[in-house]
Amino acid sequence: MSETRRRPVIEATRAAPATYAEQGLWPNRTLGSYLEQTAHLAPNSLAVVDGAERLSYDELLLRTLRTAAAFRNAGLQRHDIVTVDLPNWWESSVVFQATIRLGAVVNPVIPIYRDREIEFILRQASPKIVVIPHRFRGFDYVAMLERLTLSHSNGPTVLVVRAEGELPKGFIPFESFVDSGLRPSADDQGTAQSLKVPEVPDSADPDDITLLLYTSGTTAEPKGVLHNHRTLAYENQSLIDLYGLQISDTVFAASPVTHITGFLYGVLMPTMLGATSVLTDVWIPSEAMQLIERETCQFTVAASPFLQGLCDVYEQHSIPCSLRLFLCGGADVPSELVYHSRSILGTEVFRVYGSSEFPTFSAGSPKEGITVAAESDGMPIGSAECQLFNVTDGVGELLVRGPELFLGYFDRSLNADAFTDDGFFRTGDLASLDSSGALTIKGRKKDIIVRNGENLSAREIEDLLYEHPSVKEVAIVAMPDPRTGERACAFVVPAPGESPTLAELCAYLESARIARQKLPEWLELIDALPMTATGKVQKFVLRDRAKTLANVTSTMEEST
Repeated sequence: MSETRRRPVIEATRAAPATYAEQGLWPNRTLGSYLEQTAHLAPNSLAVVDGAERLSYDELLLRTLRTAAAFRNAGLQRHDIVTVDLPNWWESSVVFQATIRLGAVVNPVIPIYRDREIEFILRQASPKIVVIPHRFRGFDYVAMLERLTLSHSNGPTVLVVRAEGELPKGFIPFESFVDSGLRPSADDQGTAQSLKVPEVPDSADPDDITLLLYTSGTTAEPKGVLHNHRTLAYENQSLIDLYGLQISDTVFAASPVTHITGFLYGVLMPTMLGATSVLTDVWIPSEAMQLIERETCQFTVAASPFLQGLCDVYEQHSIPCSLRLFLCGGADVPSELVYHSRSILGTEVFRVYGSSEFPTFSAGSPKEGITVAAESDGMPIGSAECQLFNVTDGVGELLVRGPELFLGYFDRSLNADAFTDDGFFRTGDLASLDSSGALTIKGRKKDIIVRNGENLSAREIEDLLYEHPSVKEVAIVAMPDPRTGERACAFVVPAPGESPTLAELCAYLESARIARQKLPEWLELIDALPMTATGKVQKFVLRDRAKTLANVTSTMEEST
């Protein structure tokens, strides 16, 4: 790729409080140092399980070093960005670790994103390297990237993991790319490629930005969240300390490793513990149960649909679950689900609250008991602080601050509205605090739908549907769903003489190449949207109506 292409300066876009380092709260080491330490102390310990692939820590480090050497030979430098759009495969862990080791920036992208989202990220982040699968779950990622990068002569190097057959010009199979980065050792005499471990020193600094993670929720366009080594290491260490996690706590990684949850707890935390990460790329509850029991998994962090799915399958088979801890967040977690899952699984289940910006602000723990675990979102963790703003009847907007708080948005213009003058982050969520300090999320100022733990922008869907000729007005709100947590419900005022169907609107959205999980799953045709005197849509009215519709539908399904 052309060396004249613009290289963005990746740095914190807001000042990081020096007190965290001064107080010893921020670890003074890089994330890559944990892998190297564990590989040195316990080289034969199992690091990653991905189907039939089982990597020891020694093997994981070796593959990381080889990949890092290939990246370096291809011109990847400190602070460059590597966009990683991969499923939960062992290659994801290797690419992440190699990028981190070189002092470059990991930019994970969840595989459900399509042309629209990917194009925005590539345009803004301007990555040096993009890593994709060839195909996953029937979708051709090579074809998508060819559409997006073919016209850009100075576009990124595109590496294809698990390539199938011949690739288009400019696309490189990941395996051959890594092999090309190796150099024969002196004693090979040119007869064979050496398996000697490449010398790739850890080039990162703990203060370097190491994660650029795009999150969509309050706006139509995704926002790039920036974290350094210290914020992420503190986040993981705070949970390790809170729950007493140790090397024997095999991690079950069902959340996408390109999501903040999977990246932190499925990739980084196991290396800090010296524990095993068990990856699953497609969520099928019955297969997840078999994997959990075969590998004796002990710990996981995932959204409520994963918890509900495990409850259903374990209840069906009437067997106890190996999991010792299940931290459940990402959407509203019903108290009843926590009580039920504890009785079915025999697992300590705790509600947690966090975001890409502040990964885990609060959580229940054994010392607070079952009521806090099930009926609140827990207590602030470690040195985390919070305030409630504009409180009415005990409920206000939640402001948070702490050592794991992100270091600003990639687009620094977004920071002004995101932070208070004294460094608190405006979450946009409404919350209450009880007399013991337990936090309970009451709702959201953010206009988002949280489906299977993923934030979906209502505005983005609305903007696209407004362009449909049969739609006069539209409002998208969250509808409660026992499986996904929430789903998108579309209230549409049809154009005169029109009567669009849900299938027609979804087909229109698919033609815009947006991710399928953003498609509305319920349509209500109405005469007019409820409005305020100033012309703003009263979405709380629509949310109440969507909740009623969901309850009626659930009752009808139960009666049949």
